[in-house]
Amino acid sequence: MAGEDKTEKASPKKRKDERKKGNVFLSKDAITVGAIYISFYVLKKWMPYIYKFTRDALYKYISLMGTTTVITDDFIVQMFKDITLAIFSSAGVLMVAVIMTTIILTGSQTKFLISSENIKFKFSKLNPLSGIRKMFSIRSVVELIKSVIKITILGYVIYSSISKNLYEVPRLMSMDLKTGIIFIFTTIMSLVKSIIIAFIAISAFDYLYQWWEYEKNIKMSKHDIKEEYKQQEGDPQLKGKMKEKARAMSMSRMMQQVPKADVIIRNPTHFAIAIKYDMNNDRAPIVLAKGQDNIAMKIIEKATECNINMVENKPLARALYKNAEINKEIPLEYYESIAEILAWVYKLKEKGSQ
Repeated sequence: MAGEDKTEKASPKKRKDERKKGNVFLSKDAITVGAIYISFYVLKKWMPYIYKFTRDALYKYISLMGTTTVITDDFIVQMFKDITLAIFSSAGVLMVAVIMTTIILTGSQTKFLISSENIKFKFSKLNPLSGIRKMFSIRSVVELIKSVIKITILGYVIYSSISKNLYEVPRLMSMDLKTGIIFIFTTIMSLVKSIIIAFIAISAFDYLYQWWEYEKNIKMSKHDIKEEYKQQEGDPQLKGKMKEKARAMSMSRMMQQVPKADVIIRNPTHFAIAIKYDMNNDRAPIVLAKGQDNIAMKIIEKATECNINMVENKPLARALYKNAEINKEIPLEYYESIAEILAWVYKLKEKGSQ
């Protein structure tokens, strides 16, 4: 069983158990590409503000260089505040955008799973043999190939972009600071755009590969499915024994009630129904026991031992067996037939008592 091939898709319970362990489908490349794209998109939109905050800080302290003769503690504290404000005003929006993008892309794949299993300390993680096995596993080889492909593509894109814009570099000498910064930033954004387009293709491949690998790893064998079914529904053999025991107990209780019956209606051996009627306590006759074939024979034997009157009425016996319930009143449509039988039984008892 241990070597049985895992050919079946994971069951909902298996997926739920794996999720509890923190084992979920996740493509890190998709998160990386998304974070890079958002960071440069926000950087492009926020660049005028970054330029403004940086310019204002520089202008302020460059202008103070000609008038400030003594540097006090207050001056240093104020300078630190201004620089900190400029940095956070420039980079704060970018940081928040990247963090939110990472959270959203991760959560969309993991459904915002927070598992304590992954952060628990395990001595197995310190085992060097486990680390060596991971280094030479198929997954490590695949990750290595992916890394080589990404580096190759990245190098090619960077080389193509630089070689294309190389003739523009001498022009920087004749540009003012603002125009030069805009030129460099535009060139970088063009380069980043090319990189992101290439990496989107890689992340799409990685997404599909991670999904395929995850589904493969959580597959189950037919034996696993049977064992899971036993755990959820209970062992069929055990359930069968429990049902058999319950039937035996129910049969025992039913047979104990037969001596209390006033009459047994039979067909003649295929069906037997024990009827009791207490005029002072019951609204209608009660079915104490009923059975077919072997059980019917046991009811008849028990009734014979207790000298209970028996009436052979095939249609009535069959109908009561089908429609009446044990320890319940007989259905209304059988009142008249049962009343006639009970009247006959009471007459026999009166004659016997005389």
